[in-house]
Amino acid sequence: MTDVSFRHATRTDVPQVLALLLDDALGATREATDIAPYLTAFDRMQEDGNNHLIVGADPDGTLIATYQITFISGLSLRAARRAQVESVRVASHLRGQGIGHAMFADAEARARAAGCVLMQLTMNSNRQDARRFYESLGFAATHHGFKRVLD
Repeated sequence: MTDVSFRHATRTDVPQVLALLLDDALGATREATDIAPYLTAFDRMQEDGNNHLIVGADPDGTLIATYQITFISGLSLRAARRAQVESVRVASHLRGQGIGHAMFADAEARARAAGCVLMQLTMNSNRQDARRFYESLGFAATHHGFKRVLD
């Protein structure tokens, strides 16, 4: 199934996006079911202007995919503008049907339209299927990522 249309999420989409985040082995252990903090986060993203939540819907309007794309201006790499892609999800029962490829085509088009010269993403090192997928799209594991929880 590659008959999916992508658009900017609305506030009313947030519960369905949360369901997609929870529909995942890692997401099920780190996401919560209280919608309030997610709505607050969505509102902050809307205020930012460079931080976008994108949803993919099937022909019936059901949300089956989501990703977040943030446009970052910087000085390195000859003042390159980049697109950071995060929170990539496809409904678990629909994976392997081309939706991810369509999603990244959409993300690349949005990145190019925003003047970005590269796309970057991070993934949990336990997601080997995701790694193979990203590599099939031409992404290269060129850096090691680090995270630190701020208490």
